Amino acid sequence: MTTQSLSTLQARRIALAAQGFADRPHAVPSMRTLERTLARTGVLQVDSVNVLQRAHYMPLYSRMGAYDVDLLRRASQRRPRRMVEYWAHVQAFMPVDLWPVMQHRMASYREERGKWGFTADPALEPGVLAAVRDRGPVTARDLEEELAEGPRTKEHWGWNWSQARKVLDYLFLVGDVAIAGRTSQFEVLYDLPERVLPASVLSAPTPSRADADLELVRRAARSHGVATLRCLADYYRMAVADTKAAVTTLLESGELVPVTVPGWTRAAYLHRDARLPRRVGARALLSPFDPVVWERSRAETLFDFSYRIEIYVPADKRVHGYYVLPFLLGDRIVARVDLKADRATGRLLVRGAYAEPHAPADAPEELGAELDRLAGWLGLGEVVVGERGDLAGPLAAVATLAGRRG
Repeated sequence: MTTQSLSTLQARRIALAAQGFADRPHAVPSMRTLERTLARTGVLQVDSVNVLQRAHYMPLYSRMGAYDVDLLRRASQRRPRRMVEYWAHVQAFMPVDLWPVMQHRMASYREERGKWGFTADPALEPGVLAAVRDRGPVTARDLEEELAEGPRTKEHWGWNWSQARKVLDYLFLVGDVAIAGRTSQFEVLYDLPERVLPASVLSAPTPSRADADLELVRRAARSHGVATLRCLADYYRMAVADTKAAVTTLLESGELVPVTVPGWTRAAYLHRDARLPRRVGARALLSPFDPVVWERSRAETLFDFSYRIEIYVPADKRVHGYYVLPFLLGDRIVARVDLKADRATGRLLVRGAYAEPHAPADAPEELGAELDRLAGWLGLGEVVVGERGDLAGPLAAVATLAGRRG
């Protein structure tokens, strides 16, 4: 089998095109636009941090531009549902047609009694499942009183879950319940799968384990465009051995093609349908949970961009800030900004702005325009630039942000 050679620039453009950054924009993003974008990313990671905007909304914005967030609610909560939450990458929205593919993962969680290292009380499962059947959709809080639970303790910070939550989470992992939506406080609403997912999805045959692995790796390869084995395994959090077996099959069928990329020390694979655009005209802020920067070593080799999420780093040890978004301009990540939506005052706060060594001269103007667009999408009337970072001064000085420095 002949191995092709790609330059780093070609690999970068292929990767960005695979993620939807070379798609023709729609003046008014529609449900069709959302479906196309979800097909590109494969999954939308869900995270509770809301300092700017929930994680699952941002990749859509980065690719589609300013869109009505009700599109996502309709796609995930109204019939016909187009996506559903499951443990796909981590907690994430995925297309509903992946539900049968995930049956082997669900069976594995059933055998392991979950995935968190603590075990839900099996004796509570029938009662909780009956309550969901009778009252769903319900939150864990709705069921705590029925289970006669006392006040939760402060033990195990971050995992201070009630028994109701532990049982519901287990039932979710094994597929006995599904997520019907979330409350305004971001609490999960659980219901029976037959009241959440289309009947055609629930009646679809479960593929064999090998075919399920093959489908996940195939989708990961399409979403990456070009990737190493490690990249492909990480996308749907698969075992490397399972991923390798699927890659071998896809190489034999010609769906994957072996390639070399300068600086990549591991073997790489190009999806046969991957597009190599002549240019990528992106201008986008990327969520810390965007698939483009999930795999840190991949981001470094593709973009020469070293990135770390510092949310859980003590404030005095942070280098760039609490909620830092990479800024993609063209086919390069040229800057990063620490952002906060101050909803009480209607301001988008730029707490820090930092240029990458290869940032072009027009980076401040382009970033300023993107920040104005983001503020408009978030319903914020003003962008306020602080003083932290080498890009803060130039950013505050550009015409679109004149007089807005704080």
